[in-house]
Amino acid sequence: MNYPPNEPVSDMEQKMAYSKIADCFVTCFGAPPSFFARVPGRVNLIGEHIDYCGFAVLPMAIEQDIVMAVKINDKHVLNLVNFNSEKYKKFSTSIDELQIDTTSPQWYHYFLCGYKGIIEQYKPDQVGMDILVKGTVPPSSGLSSSSALVCASALATSFAYRISLTKMELASLCAISERYIGTQGGGMDQAIGFLAESGTAKLIEFNPLRTSNVPLPAGVVFVVSSSCVAMNKAASSQYNIRVVECRLAAKVLAKKHGFHWQKVQKLSAIPILLQKDISDMKTVIEHDLPQRSYTRKELCSILEISEDVFLALLSENTLHLENFQLSDRAKHVFEEAARVQKFKLVCEKGNDIHELGRLMNESHQSCRDLYECSHPVLDELVQIALGAGAVGARLTGAGWGGCCISLVMENYVEQFMNILKKTFYDKRSKECSEIDVNSAMFVTKPSGGAALYKLK
Repeated sequence: MNYPPNEPVSDMEQKMAYSKIADCFVTCFGAPPSFFARVPGRVNLIGEHIDYCGFAVLPMAIEQDIVMAVKINDKHVLNLVNFNSEKYKKFSTSIDELQIDTTSPQWYHYFLCGYKGIIEQYKPDQVGMDILVKGTVPPSSGLSSSSALVCASALATSFAYRISLTKMELASLCAISERYIGTQGGGMDQAIGFLAESGTAKLIEFNPLRTSNVPLPAGVVFVVSSSCVAMNKAASSQYNIRVVECRLAAKVLAKKHGFHWQKVQKLSAIPILLQKDISDMKTVIEHDLPQRSYTRKELCSILEISEDVFLALLSENTLHLENFQLSDRAKHVFEEAARVQKFKLVCEKGNDIHELGRLMNESHQSCRDLYECSHPVLDELVQIALGAGAVGARLTGAGWGGCCISLVMENYVEQFMNILKKTFYDKRSKECSEIDVNSAMFVTKPSGGAALYKLK
């Protein structure tokens, strides 16, 4: 995978959009931008909360994106302006005084994550930059707006500083640098942001990072619909709690089977160590993790460690936890990993739409009941989507709000969306008042990955 392409904007609709961004840039900074960096959002078809456990996921990039217009300045200052200036305030900082607030993250902190990742890894001679950001990915919707912003920042910074990196290198770097914001995520969002190809979903595997195309079946489409419930995973401990619980489950399972548990970080290592298929792991969990919840004291006893050593296994915003749910979390991860494998095989055969729907439905039930990362409104939206004729429906993204993705027959999609509008959005006009229904609900098309552009 080579460096993202740097090409003139040729599509007329895109040219008009980029011209508007350039005009706004001139208004803000007094000169036109030198280039644009674009990274798409993504929708995860199946494979939720398992990338940070080391298992493969199956997302695709969407047409909605983050675009940055960029120009170097001679002031050693980063000047960031958002196209939506009414909602997102502008920000400036000296390049020598970067501070990322993990307690109350703002939109520009995600830019600083990508910028800091490039600076710390490659230590270039730094110069200031003027940046205008325009995003069409709905924020806090589970469609990876924050990761797209981190990735666009790293792409723009590397190009401005003349650091030539492959898409694979950029994806790996951004997966690490996004953790500056405090979220202990996996690498799915960054990988699909850089490695996506138009017209196809991607199976993304880890350790090492690699991707393969997954053809989507003919005759069906995926419809994304927002629940109108936003959740910023960096501003909550819920996401990191799940990461920590999975990490502890992996360590306890390794310890109980006599392996060097200190070296085990991810649940994906356990089937390999036990030489078992992931379909056999439910029995292992029921035997080795019989309790639904474990106290801090119980886990210290099982692992034969002090509380101080135990605290080192947690993240900063999970140090307060006294109880950990290992069994249900591990069951979800292994069963979801198996569903990803099945989903890919069905897509490749292309002849069993209802099996894809069944896998999506199972995925949502598992996210709701075992992983407890859904939300009552999101559950309601999923049920409405199924009642409206979706073949399958599930939450997509981290959860606790965000979006539902529905598998719908292509010749039924207009009717399906009309039913959703009447039975969900019209009845929630107050909650959804700030959301345009046309942007809250849309048919996805697999988009291409990150790219650099210039206006002719």
